[in-house]
Amino acid sequence: MPQGKVERVPDDGLTTRERRRQPLLAVHTGTGKGKSTAAFGMALRAWNAGWPIVVFQFVKSPKWRVGEETALKALGAHHENTGEGAPVTWHKMGEGWSWLARPGDERDHAAEAAEGWAQVKRDLAQERYRFYVLDEFTYPMKWGWVDVAEVVATLRDRPGNQHVLVTGRDAAPALVDAADLVTEMTKVKHPMDAGRKGQQGIEW
Repeated sequence: MPQGKVERVPDDGLTTRERRRQPLLAVHTGTGKGKSTAAFGMALRAWNAGWPIVVFQFVKSPKWRVGEETALKALGAHHENTGEGAPVTWHKMGEGWSWLARPGDERDHAAEAAEGWAQVKRDLAQERYRFYVLDEFTYPMKWGWVDVAEVVATLRDRPGNQHVLVTGRDAAPALVDAADLVTEMTKVKHPMDAGRKGQQGIEW
Protein backbone atom coordinates (compact mmCIF):
# COMPACT_ATOMS: atom_id res chain seq x y z
CA MET A 1 0.00 0.00 0.00
CA PRO A 2 2.55 2.63 -1.04
CA GLN A 3 1.39 6.19 -0.29
CA GLY A 4 -2.10 4.96 0.59
CA LYS A 5 -2.76 3.44 -2.83
CA VAL A 6 -4.88 0.31 -2.88
CA GLU A 7 -3.45 -2.86 -4.40
CA ARG A 8 -6.59 -3.55 -6.40
CA VAL A 9 -10.01 -2.02 -7.00
CA PRO A 10 -12.82 -4.56 -6.47
CA ASP A 11 -15.60 -4.85 -9.03
CA ASP A 12 -18.34 -4.19 -6.47
CA GLY A 13 -20.19 -1.34 -8.15
CA LEU A 14 -19.29 1.10 -5.39
CA THR A 15 -17.67 4.49 -5.82
CA THR A 16 -14.37 5.25 -4.11
CA ARG A 17 -16.21 7.43 -1.60
CA GLU A 18 -18.75 4.68 -0.81
CA ARG A 19 -16.04 2.05 -0.46
CA ARG A 20 -13.92 4.11 1.92
CA ARG A 21 -16.93 4.69 4.19
CA GLN A 22 -17.71 1.02 4.71
CA PRO A 23 -17.64 -0.12 8.35
CA LEU A 24 -14.56 -2.02 9.48
CA LEU A 25 -14.10 -5.03 11.66
CA ALA A 26 -10.55 -4.81 13.00
CA VAL A 27 -8.47 -7.18 15.13
CA HIS A 28 -5.29 -6.42 17.09
CA THR A 29 -3.66 -9.67 18.16
CA GLY A 30 -0.24 -11.21 18.75
CA THR A 31 2.16 -11.55 21.68
CA GLY A 32 3.64 -8.06 21.50
CA LYS A 33 2.78 -5.01 23.56
CA GLY A 34 0.50 -2.35 22.14
CA LYS A 35 -2.73 -4.04 21.07
CA SER A 36 -5.02 -2.09 23.39
CA THR A 37 -2.87 1.01 23.15
CA ALA A 38 -3.28 1.08 19.38
CA ALA A 39 -7.02 0.49 19.75
CA PHE A 40 -7.41 3.46 22.07
CA GLY A 41 -5.39 5.54 19.64
CA MET A 42 -7.97 4.72 16.97
CA ALA A 43 -10.68 5.64 19.48
CA LEU A 44 -9.11 9.10 19.75
CA ARG A 45 -9.46 9.49 15.99
CA ALA A 46 -13.07 8.32 16.22
CA TRP A 47 -13.74 10.90 18.94
CA ASN A 48 -12.27 13.64 16.77
CA ALA A 49 -14.52 12.51 13.90
CA GLY A 50 -17.54 12.90 16.17
CA TRP A 51 -18.31 9.19 16.43
CA PRO A 52 -19.92 7.96 19.66
CA ILE A 53 -17.48 5.53 21.30
CA VAL A 54 -17.96 2.58 23.62
CA VAL A 55 -15.28 0.48 25.28
CA PHE A 56 -16.03 -2.97 26.69
CA GLN A 57 -13.03 -4.00 28.75
CA PHE A 58 -13.09 -7.77 29.18
CA VAL A 59 -10.83 -9.67 31.61
CA LYS A 60 -8.92 -6.73 33.18
CA SER A 61 -9.25 -6.35 36.94
CA PRO A 62 -11.50 -3.51 38.16
CA LYS A 63 -8.62 -2.46 40.42
CA TRP A 64 -6.42 -1.61 37.43
CA ARG A 65 -6.52 2.03 36.48
CA VAL A 66 -5.95 2.34 32.76
CA GLY A 67 -4.56 5.69 31.68
CA GLU A 68 -6.55 5.68 28.45
CA GLU A 69 -9.76 5.26 30.45
CA THR A 70 -9.14 8.51 32.32
CA ALA A 71 -8.17 10.33 29.13
CA LEU A 72 -11.12 9.15 27.06
CA LYS A 73 -13.61 9.78 29.87
CA ALA A 74 -12.21 13.32 30.11
CA LEU A 75 -12.83 13.73 26.39
CA GLY A 76 -16.36 12.47 26.91
CA ALA A 77 -16.89 15.09 29.62
CA HIS A 78 -15.44 17.72 27.30
CA HIS A 79 -18.02 16.71 24.71
CA GLU A 80 -20.82 17.09 27.25
CA ASN A 81 -19.62 20.58 28.14
CA THR A 82 -18.75 21.92 24.69
CA GLY A 83 -20.33 19.68 22.05
CA GLU A 84 -16.91 18.99 20.54
CA GLY A 85 -15.91 15.45 19.68
CA ALA A 86 -18.28 12.69 20.77
CA PRO A 87 -19.69 10.92 23.83
CA VAL A 88 -17.59 8.15 25.40
CA THR A 89 -18.96 5.15 27.31
CA TRP A 90 -16.65 2.79 29.21
CA HIS A 91 -17.61 -0.60 30.68
CA LYS A 92 -15.39 -2.86 32.82
CA MET A 93 -16.29 -6.49 33.27
CA GLY A 94 -14.59 -6.64 36.64
CA GLU A 95 -16.91 -3.98 38.01
CA GLY A 96 -19.96 -6.06 37.11
CA TRP A 97 -20.69 -3.87 34.07
CA SER A 98 -22.35 -0.52 34.51
CA TRP A 99 -25.92 -1.75 33.86
CA LEU A 100 -25.83 -4.53 36.49
CA ALA A 101 -25.60 -4.55 40.27
CA ARG A 102 -22.06 -5.02 41.48
CA PRO A 103 -21.25 -8.70 42.01
CA GLY A 104 -20.36 -10.17 45.38
CA ASP A 105 -17.00 -11.61 46.36
CA GLU A 106 -17.58 -14.79 44.34
CA ARG A 107 -17.44 -13.75 40.70
CA ASP A 108 -18.55 -15.89 37.79
CA HIS A 109 -16.15 -14.66 35.12
CA ALA A 110 -17.72 -16.70 32.34
CA ALA A 111 -21.20 -15.38 33.15
CA GLU A 112 -19.89 -11.82 33.29
CA ALA A 113 -18.22 -12.20 29.91
CA ALA A 114 -21.41 -13.64 28.43
CA GLU A 115 -23.43 -10.73 29.78
CA GLY A 116 -20.93 -8.26 28.36
CA TRP A 117 -21.24 -9.88 24.95
CA ALA A 118 -25.05 -9.83 25.28
CA GLN A 119 -24.89 -6.07 25.82
CA VAL A 120 -22.58 -5.65 22.81
CA LYS A 121 -25.19 -7.48 20.72
CA ARG A 122 -27.96 -5.23 22.03
CA ASP A 123 -25.96 -2.10 21.28
CA LEU A 124 -25.08 -3.27 17.79
CA ALA A 125 -28.71 -4.11 17.04
CA GLN A 126 -29.76 -0.62 18.18
CA GLU A 127 -26.79 1.04 16.43
CA ARG A 128 -26.04 2.92 19.65
CA TYR A 129 -22.40 3.69 18.87
CA ARG A 130 -20.20 4.26 15.84
CA PHE A 131 -16.91 2.90 17.25
CA TYR A 132 -16.63 -0.15 19.53
CA VAL A 133 -13.50 -1.33 21.32
CA LEU A 134 -13.91 -4.89 22.59
CA ASP A 135 -10.72 -4.95 24.63
CA GLU A 136 -9.22 -8.39 25.32
CA PHE A 137 -12.33 -10.01 23.89
CA THR A 138 -10.27 -12.76 22.25
CA TYR A 139 -9.87 -14.43 25.66
CA PRO A 140 -13.57 -15.11 26.38
CA MET A 141 -13.71 -16.66 22.91
CA LYS A 142 -10.57 -18.74 23.52
CA TRP A 143 -11.81 -19.95 26.91
CA GLY A 144 -15.24 -20.92 25.56
CA TRP A 145 -17.16 -18.29 27.52
CA VAL A 146 -18.76 -17.00 24.32
CA ASP A 147 -19.37 -18.84 21.07
CA VAL A 148 -16.90 -17.91 18.33
CA ALA A 149 -19.30 -18.68 15.49
CA GLU A 150 -21.98 -16.47 17.03
CA VAL A 151 -19.53 -13.64 17.59
CA VAL A 152 -18.29 -13.79 14.00
CA ALA A 153 -21.83 -13.93 12.56
CA THR A 154 -23.03 -11.05 14.74
CA LEU A 155 -20.08 -8.82 13.92
CA ARG A 156 -20.20 -9.70 10.23
CA ASP A 157 -23.94 -8.99 9.96
CA ARG A 158 -24.10 -5.90 12.18
CA PRO A 159 -26.35 -3.16 10.79
CA GLY A 160 -25.47 0.40 9.80
CA ASN A 161 -22.03 1.93 9.82
CA GLN A 162 -20.53 0.62 13.05
CA HIS A 163 -16.79 0.04 13.36
CA VAL A 164 -15.69 -2.72 15.75
CA LEU A 165 -12.16 -3.34 17.02
CA VAL A 166 -11.29 -6.52 18.95
CA THR A 167 -8.02 -6.86 20.88
CA GLY A 168 -6.18 -9.72 22.56
CA ARG A 169 -3.80 -12.58 21.95
CA ASP A 170 -4.70 -15.76 20.09
CA ALA A 171 -7.51 -14.37 17.98
CA ALA A 172 -9.72 -17.14 16.65
CA PRO A 173 -8.97 -17.98 13.01
CA ALA A 174 -12.64 -17.46 12.10
CA LEU A 175 -12.50 -13.93 13.56
CA VAL A 176 -9.30 -13.18 11.67
CA ASP A 177 -10.88 -14.44 8.44
CA ALA A 178 -13.97 -12.26 8.93
CA ALA A 179 -12.02 -9.09 9.79
CA ASP A 180 -11.22 -6.33 7.33
CA LEU A 181 -8.12 -5.17 9.20
CA VAL A 182 -5.84 -7.47 11.18
CA THR A 183 -2.65 -6.37 12.90
CA GLU A 184 -0.39 -8.81 14.71
CA MET A 185 1.87 -7.29 17.34
CA THR A 186 5.13 -9.25 17.47
CA LYS A 187 7.41 -9.00 20.47
CA VAL A 188 11.07 -8.45 19.61
CA LYS A 189 12.21 -7.23 23.04
CA HIS A 190 10.41 -6.23 26.21
CA PRO A 191 11.71 -4.76 29.49
CA MET A 192 10.12 -7.65 31.38
CA ASP A 193 12.65 -9.94 29.68
CA ALA A 194 15.25 -8.17 31.80
CA GLY A 195 13.17 -8.37 34.99
CA ARG A 196 11.71 -4.85 34.72
CA LYS A 197 8.04 -4.72 35.61
CA GLY A 198 5.52 -2.40 33.99
CA GLN A 199 5.64 1.27 34.89
CA GLN A 200 3.11 4.05 35.03
CA GLY A 201 2.93 6.11 31.88
CA ILE A 202 4.19 3.19 29.79
CA GLU A 203 2.05 0.19 30.71
CA TRP A 204 -0.95 2.00 32.21
